Amino acid sequence: MEQDQETQEAEKPADSSYDAKDIQILGGLSAVRKRPAMYIGSTDVKGLHHLVYEAVDNSIDEALAGFCTKISVIIHKDGFVTISDNGRGIPVDIHPKLNKSGVEVVMTKLHAGGKFDKKVYKVSGGLHGVGISVTNALSKDMIVDVKRNGKVYEQKYQFGKPVTNLKIIGDVDQKDTGTTVKFLPDETIFSTTEFSFEVLSARLRELAFLNKGAHISVEDERTEKKNEFHYDGGIVSFVEYLNKNKNPLHKIIYFNKPKNGVQFECALQYNDGYQENVFSFANTINTYEGGTHLAGFKTALTRVMNSYIEKNKIKSVKLTSEDVREGLTAVISIKIPEPQFEGQTKTKLGNSEIKGLVDSIVNDSLGSYLEENPQIAKTIVYKTINAAHAREAAQKARELTRRKGALNHGSLPGKLADCSERAPEKCELFIVEGDSAGGSCKMGRNRQYQAVLPLRGKILNVEKARLNKIFENEEITTMITAIGTSVGEEFDITKIRYGKLIIATDADVDGSHIRTLLLTFFYRYLQPLVGAGHVYIAQPPLYKVTKGKMIKYVYNDRELENLMKEIGREDAGLQRYKGLGEMNPQQLWETTMDPGNRTILQVTLQDVVEADKMFTLLMGDEVEPRRRFIEMHAKEVVNLDV
Repeated sequence: MEQDQETQEAEKPADSSYDAKDIQILGGLSAVRKRPAMYIGSTDVKGLHHLVYEAVDNSIDEALAGFCTKISVIIHKDGFVTISDNGRGIPVDIHPKLNKSGVEVVMTKLHAGGKFDKKVYKVSGGLHGVGISVTNALSKDMIVDVKRNGKVYEQKYQFGKPVTNLKIIGDVDQKDTGTTVKFLPDETIFSTTEFSFEVLSARLRELAFLNKGAHISVEDERTEKKNEFHYDGGIVSFVEYLNKNKNPLHKIIYFNKPKNGVQFECALQYNDGYQENVFSFANTINTYEGGTHLAGFKTALTRVMNSYIEKNKIKSVKLTSEDVREGLTAVISIKIPEPQFEGQTKTKLGNSEIKGLVDSIVNDSLGSYLEENPQIAKTIVYKTINAAHAREAAQKARELTRRKGALNHGSLPGKLADCSERAPEKCELFIVEGDSAGGSCKMGRNRQYQAVLPLRGKILNVEKARLNKIFENEEITTMITAIGTSVGEEFDITKIRYGKLIIATDADVDGSHIRTLLLTFFYRYLQPLVGAGHVYIAQPPLYKVTKGKMIKYVYNDRELENLMKEIGREDAGLQRYKGLGEMNPQQLWETTMDPGNRTILQVTLQDVVEADKMFTLLMGDEVEPRRRFIEMHAKEVVNLDV
């Protein structure tokens, strides 16, 4: 009976009446423009996108409360972004204490919103209530349209201040409600005001998975791209999506339990791969850094697996948390009335009571599921036992490699031409393909801060290998030693020896394949280095053009075409470089290594879900999805070496 009451309480909708009197105010809007990073984390591209998330969070809160089914985001050509929903609409009546409309209070007062009053929103993402007012404060222009009471209301703002009163601009059907916010970020505050369609798509896709049945769309008028997200299966659909092109070992395990006013749901499925893919959310916020809910999940998962092995006398093996997460794809989502996030950007959940609560739910629910489904239980348990054996083998391989001297931090690999500078932030490591290119790079570099590591041939495809196989691969262990951070449970980013790790491969098919193998290794085993912006790709020129005494290096076909139009093709000499080894040391320095002239591309992680899908597609065991991908994109290939 107690369980039923709790379930009813958790599923009871928020109060449908939402008026200005429900908006509570905890402070003013000063200091946001002076110290924006305090409110949105940074003023770079991450902070810029945070402006959109704050507006979208308001729409999601309406969806969580059961009043919104459609949300759309449009990136306009003129730099504006529009966020629309079909929720109840921000209240337009006059606030009893401030004598201003609900719209103006929400848009201009920090810590103002319906989220502090549990009658309006039982759970909410933007719990600090600074959200949309901060977006307004950091925008050059903002227009708010509200459909409510059969009318359309509009108010305009500049730099957070109202420039018009809230006025009625039209009529709509009484049932037609919602809020539209259109804003232009202030370029004097942000280092860039270019919104990324991919970054916004990644976040909106997550929100569609986490809000079962919601229709969420994102459109980019600059490129005419559009994505529409709608998943009736919720986080079960999320796990299906993550495991697409992988080999799942069993059907998805799902449970959704209320406890102490908190709603916890989890979907998990093992595949035959070796990578862990666990996403955690709190009130639909992606908690990238985890927190107490993730810690509780991991602890319970390990205990459940060990208990099952012991109870069923399967094998005398003690599984670690790492063992039980090999090949695991899981999404955990918690909805909590009073979350405590670490920092306004909300990347880590801090509520101490949640660890035990999640631990208890997972322990009971997963434990019962395994008992009731012995076939699935055995499949999972044997997978984790194999992972434990592989971990032990990896430890032996690591020790063996260390005894040989290859992994000793005191001794660097012989083929590494190191630099004299010792401050990592000033150092660069060029990872190059083959001894020929390595020789040219070594002679052409600046020895003070540039190191060169030549690799022989293609490295192991780590997508299809466990850690023990990786330690048996000489080229990879050489790389691990040179970088200094180690991998797996011994990984330590503070031990990095070079601030920039630059992959320099040839501009042919083999070079592309080696670059992809290296990127797979960095993504799967050194992902924090990618996230921290340490990994780069060198851009050597494709052509050398000479005419008379003029020598120019050209980096792509479009540049070549433009140059030929400019100088004329007559008497022009053209050399196409297929490899770095074809350039002499001076040419390599001028075109590819000199920080004053070169172009290097920083490898960034804009969309972890799509990155994982692409590495699985290109480098995984499944051939059919890769064949379909090649057939679909074959016509886009410009240079093909056959």
